[in-house]
Amino acid sequence: MRSWEKRTIDMNETAVSEKIEKGERITEDEALFLMQNCDLLVLGKLAQKRVTAYHLPDRVSFCIDRNINYTNICESRCRFCAFYRTKANADAYVLSRDEIIEKVAEAVSLGATQVMLQGGLNPDLDIEYYEQILSNIKRRFAVTIHSLSPPEICHIAKVSRLSVTEVLERLQRAGLDSLPGGGAEMLVDRVRREISPNKIGSEKWLDVMAAAHAIGLASTATMMMGSIETPEERIVHFRKIRDLQDRTGGFRAFIPWTFTSGNTALGGAELSSIEYLRTLAVSRIYLDNIKNIQGSWVTQGKDIGQISLFFGANDLGSIMLEENVVKAAGAGNRITEQEMVALIRSAGKEPVQRNTAYRVIKTY
Repeated sequence: MRSWEKRTIDMNETAVSEKIEKGERITEDEALFLMQNCDLLVLGKLAQKRVTAYHLPDRVSFCIDRNINYTNICESRCRFCAFYRTKANADAYVLSRDEIIEKVAEAVSLGATQVMLQGGLNPDLDIEYYEQILSNIKRRFAVTIHSLSPPEICHIAKVSRLSVTEVLERLQRAGLDSLPGGGAEMLVDRVRREISPNKIGSEKWLDVMAAAHAIGLASTATMMMGSIETPEERIVHFRKIRDLQDRTGGFRAFIPWTFTSGNTALGGAELSSIEYLRTLAVSRIYLDNIKNIQGSWVTQGKDIGQISLFFGANDLGSIMLEENVVKAAGAGNRITEQEMVALIRSAGKEPVQRNTAYRVIKTY
């Protein structure tokens, strides 16, 4: 089944809507029904109803950070990725510790409160490389290190011959503050076998997050939609995230974004903005135990990012002083702090700057 095909579900829109209005938890079938059958504007209103359970309805947050892609050498070779290189490629690289420190210094000088270190699964980098980088950053800067996705954590464990928990504990001592939700893509192994066969499976991704939450490392969760998955599989992804959140409470936010096909081996047509908004709205309604839902101006552009504020998003992520992974696939959207503030204001919302923990640190 392709993502635009519908499965007939015998359900009443009014009954599901009333359930949402009352703040009740919806089922997987109800989520699928909403995604495929609910009137788009009604769906947006229902999602906004959920937003008001957690936030001031007209407040929208963002942060200032820098994504530092420390290496593009990666043995995973995901079919949806245009960023990775092999060691033999002329443009393969590994940033030195000094280069990373320079990037952090520049980011902090521009107002960044967070840095995100993310890179390829490079077989030559063991845990000591990461420990030295994290500790050097922490010694020099008062900045949150929100870094290293579950696939990277598992890779470090394999290269360093350590358990996942040992890696997390050592990195936490070195300065790691929280984990980004990268590498989730779609938490359905049928999809993963097609688009990222060399990357960890869905259960391992969830296990890493559970282990991080157990030692006090909060995280975010993500979803890449629009590759080869079905609507049903998106709901399965939601369910796995919601189930883990019920157990640990460690996810601060959910960040759904769309596959960009340029320069990738996977290729194919990209998801429409309408389907992105429908999926975003359903994620806000279904994930009733996650406080923050992020709109993706990076992959959808500023206009749809703005519209996402009426379909369940209460946050627009970061202004991203640097980002190279999605950019390599053709998503070259950029935004400044002033443009972000104007974007939120012109939607009739109040812009606020937040930190990694989603605490407001500046109002405009």
